[in-house]
Amino acid sequence: MSHFTRFRQLPQETEATATEDLPPDSSPEHTPQHAPQDTPDGAATAAEQDVEDTARGEDTAPVEVEGALKAEDEGTETGTDTGTGTDPGPAGGWRHRHPAAARAVAWTTTALAGALVLVTLLLPNDPARLTPTEFARIPVEGIAGAALLLLLPRTARRMAAVLAGAGLGLLTLLDLLDFGFVEVLGRGFNVVFDWALLGDGASFLQDSIGRAGTIGVEIAAVLLVLALLVLPALAVLRLSNLMARHGARAAGTTFVLGTAWVVSSALGVQIAGAPVASRSTSDLVQARVDGVNATLKDERTFAKEAASDPYHHTPGSRLLTGLRGKDVIFTFIESYGRSAVQDPLMAPGVDAVLAKGTKRLRAAGYSARSGWLTSATYGGSSWLGHSTFLSGLWIDNQQRYRTVTAGDHLTLTSAFKRTGAWRTVGIMPGVTKSWPEGTFYGLDHVYDSRELGYKGPKFSWSTMPDQYSLAAFERLEHGKPHDKPLMSEIILTSSHNPWAPLPRTIGWDKVGDGSVFRSIEKAGKHPVDVWQQTDKVRTEYGKSIQYSLNSLISYVEKYGNKNTVLVFLGDHQPVAKVSGDHASRDVPVAIVAHDPDVLKRISDWGWTPGLNPGHKAPVWRMDAFRNRFLSAYGSRPGPAPSR
Repeated sequence: MSHFTRFRQLPQETEATATEDLPPDSSPEHTPQHAPQDTPDGAATAAEQDVEDTARGEDTAPVEVEGALKAEDEGTETGTDTGTGTDPGPAGGWRHRHPAAARAVAWTTTALAGALVLVTLLLPNDPARLTPTEFARIPVEGIAGAALLLLLPRTARRMAAVLAGAGLGLLTLLDLLDFGFVEVLGRGFNVVFDWALLGDGASFLQDSIGRAGTIGVEIAAVLLVLALLVLPALAVLRLSNLMARHGARAAGTTFVLGTAWVVSSALGVQIAGAPVASRSTSDLVQARVDGVNATLKDERTFAKEAASDPYHHTPGSRLLTGLRGKDVIFTFIESYGRSAVQDPLMAPGVDAVLAKGTKRLRAAGYSARSGWLTSATYGGSSWLGHSTFLSGLWIDNQQRYRTVTAGDHLTLTSAFKRTGAWRTVGIMPGVTKSWPEGTFYGLDHVYDSRELGYKGPKFSWSTMPDQYSLAAFERLEHGKPHDKPLMSEIILTSSHNPWAPLPRTIGWDKVGDGSVFRSIEKAGKHPVDVWQQTDKVRTEYGKSIQYSLNSLISYVEKYGNKNTVLVFLGDHQPVAKVSGDHASRDVPVAIVAHDPDVLKRISDWGWTPGLNPGHKAPVWRMDAFRNRFLSAYGSRPGPAPSR
């Protein structure tokens, strides 16, 4: 006779007999209690009172007792099952007072848990694939996980559920990082070396939205990470408990879904181009493992590549002989990409500046040739573009950058230093702290933001306007008497994201210490206002490029001379919000010179006359420039011929 049957016979017995006949785990101390009544002489407990009521024929036995006894017979884990894996709690609790609401909350929580697990299993790592059809598929990982949980004993099942949920949360976090990196840098997040870039992102936010806003974003990010690690674990645990209570139904459902997955996979069933039989989670895990292995392999391969340099043993006497006596300026314009000169919205203004600039420089005695280079980076990480251009190596990640800057690979700038014929300096307004890479680049002196004497306001990320940087270069180096010509590397930063507020060009005699820019900065736009609409962002980006180009052209007009040679280019394309999805990585590059012989040496390059490269101008990878430049203005690589 089951415990349940024995319990239902209690009304036919005396109070004492009923109490004595209860099974051990139904004794008063194990039975859910009603509110106790204070009696000085040890009156019956709430559980005994229930028995008394039952003995009198009042069928008031709590649901928990019936469920507990029935569960004991059926081998379930808990006394009561509402169909959602929720215990109704002690008698008199809110679940008993509001059973309909309790059932609604339980069902809703279970549904949300299921939805969360499904989303984490099917979430793509590319924002372009973030469509409803991606979540209308059958994840094989969910089916396999459910089958495994049904086979495990209770303790092992709970541990496996928590670990699986936390793992799904971690994968979701990596997917979200992929979203951000694709939008900004045009590539996914690399789990080996991209963590350091998160700090750079925080610095950029502080320059764009202020310290208070950045702290708010950081707090939200921490809470999101915690939620991604905790909520999926709780969701999987809840679902696993529910499956354990309904083992037969859970096994049947798992079998049906598994069969549907196999059939869909075999027949290639799709919904809007997405396969119904999904294995996206396992594919992403495999892709990340392969990515880590490829990164470690690439590190070893690139180290060998960086150590092999055809110009490594070329003596300085044979380098850059065609530029002796010239003041050579290499200038990088932040985010100056193909989109700036060819996009229908931004190109008209930028093209007009380039056309007028070509005429202005021609009137001053200069000629120009321009072409295209494909940058190693996109949307950000400017130092990767700089190092690729100057070293002649393809440096598209942080590890490659560390490897090359830790060695002695010859760069364009260090080639000038090797000759002993130039003084080499760097104007780096974006550098705000120690920059040991200056030694690798062969710069005799680096003027960072702390040494340029600027007393004006920052313009979001940019520490100072481009016109001031150029004026400081003239004051500190170019305008001073010197025994040797100058080779200079200048970084112009006014066109850096977020492109608000923007400076404007003023008279060179009014630049001073930069204080004059305070009123210009206050009158400018706020980044938040600009970034609310894509067209506004793109318009302001175009204006920033116009400002940088105008500043540079005006500088050459005013301070250039017959020995001036200017090489300027963009470091990378702007972010996808400006350049558009799947934009190329091409950037314009131009060489400006007063001496006709300088441009005659590159006549076979096929570059376009003027500052604006034509649509049919040659496109080279950025790492190809160094060797072509050294070959055009010096001898072929190799050691000096033996006597």
